[in-house]
Amino acid sequence: MRPTLYGNQHAVSAGHYLAARAGNAILEASGNAVDAGCCAGMALAVLHADEVCFSGVAPIIIRMANGEIVTIAGLGHWPMSIPADIFMREHDGEIPVGVLRTVVPAAPDAWITALRDYGTMSFGDVAGAAIEYARDGFSVFHYLASALKLNAEEESRWPSNAAIFMPGGKVPKLGDRFVQTDLAATIQYMVDEEKAAAHGGRIAGLEAARAAFYVGDIAEKIVTFNQNEGGYLSRDDMANFRSQIGKPIQGRWRDFNLFTCGPWCQGPTLIQSLLMMEKAGLDGLKQNSAEYLHLLIEVIKCTFADREYYYGDPDFIDVPLERLHGDANIDAWLKRIDPKQAITDIPAPNGVNEPFDFPATEGRPGRDPDTSYLCAVDKWGNAFSATPSDGMWMSPVIPGTGLIPSARGCQSRPDPSHPSGVSPGKRPRLTPNPAIALRDDGTVMPFGAPGGDAQVQSMLQVFLNIFHFGMDVQDAIDAPRVTSHNFPSSFSPYNYYPGCVSLEGRIDEAVQQELTNLGHRVDIYPDYTRNVAAVEVIVAEPKPGFLRAGADPRQPAYAIVR
Repeated sequence: MRPTLYGNQHAVSAGHYLAARAGNAILEASGNAVDAGCCAGMALAVLHADEVCFSGVAPIIIRMANGEIVTIAGLGHWPMSIPADIFMREHDGEIPVGVLRTVVPAAPDAWITALRDYGTMSFGDVAGAAIEYARDGFSVFHYLASALKLNAEEESRWPSNAAIFMPGGKVPKLGDRFVQTDLAATIQYMVDEEKAAAHGGRIAGLEAARAAFYVGDIAEKIVTFNQNEGGYLSRDDMANFRSQIGKPIQGRWRDFNLFTCGPWCQGPTLIQSLLMMEKAGLDGLKQNSAEYLHLLIEVIKCTFADREYYYGDPDFIDVPLERLHGDANIDAWLKRIDPKQAITDIPAPNGVNEPFDFPATEGRPGRDPDTSYLCAVDKWGNAFSATPSDGMWMSPVIPGTGLIPSARGCQSRPDPSHPSGVSPGKRPRLTPNPAIALRDDGTVMPFGAPGGDAQVQSMLQVFLNIFHFGMDVQDAIDAPRVTSHNFPSSFSPYNYYPGCVSLEGRIDEAVQQELTNLGHRVDIYPDYTRNVAAVEVIVAEPKPGFLRAGADPRQPAYAIVR
């Protein structure tokens, strides 16, 4: 559908073409990949207003040209005063929509932290595009129009949401101008505070922009509204918050090192899945054959069972990643995969005697609440990968600000005894999971996707398409994909579809039938659908010295290279 783009100097790929354009403008102005990535990420919070909030989450992984690799969590924690058992005790084991889902908004701090420690520009420099798109508006694109229509009923429950997403009481249509005046003013206020402190230097200015959000007037509005609506967020929760900077999780595959964020997100399952696929044996398997897809689907069931049983905030629980990624665990899982029969329940992790007990959900799978993604590589070899998120319909907009503070509490479990259960100061288990792969020859590949539980599954398929099956970047992205649902969803109410796997309609009908014969409950998606995530990729290779970039046609994503 599109060609792979080849460039000599820099590249950016993002979930909306205007975000890619904004990031590219920063690179053209001699900003580095971190500057460009932060610019594109904040722009996505305006352009993908249905699935990214400026005050949401923004997990980031950065690889600097000097070899340093870091993650910036960009994920907030539960308010320190929230009772751990509140959802079990007062809400029948459910996490209701609204302010009770609120965790500390982390994205503004994550962007500013990245800029402070690894960027070169000011907050105002990189936030300009987001302000422009919010203030002047942009054309409603097909995906946004569909989301606004789909969520119209949920939006109408809060007048402040309806004022933005249903202006004049009408759902915006394809081609309408979509404006977010209050959000533009909020971001501009942060820029103004930065300018007022600029005499102290770039770092002082960045800290002033951050303080405007977490300590100053914006924080006051967020906390006052939250508490008036029955929430638990406090001024101390805001003022004391800083995104954790840490080492990535690393895995070795052939001549690659693959880097993900920690088990506070699902990122390490990508490493485990890749290791399992490799040890099972990929040679001789045809891309998207029934044998290959059966193996991939079964591997996901196994790694996501480990995710369900073990993953959570490592500040609160011990997540045994070394064991999960080790040969003994992988070998034990592979012995449980039958090439002739699909697993049709949630397999208990190795060494766990009690099987999982989750009620099955009737009907067919829908699309998870969503996200966006962007990556950038500059002419110096720095690489940036980020997955900003948080949707428009799970919590109310704070009047006059354009902000929906992060509702990522929906990805915790209401039972505090669960590894990712609710607890004061604890982070939810996040689905967004940016990644970077490094090859021994110096190749750098930032990649990622939106799509909830489909993210890792699609990232795995695209990675193998490129580096095992030898496909070019855009062909690897365009190729039809599959998504398993044989696990409880990461989102409240944790829907579970035993044995179900969704296939894009372009998967060969004979393969569909073979998978059915193997015991998979096959669900057919449209030929191209965002339900299988939307992967963006940049591959920067030292020889012959080109950057190859691609963007997923399943969303209005575009790549730009020079």
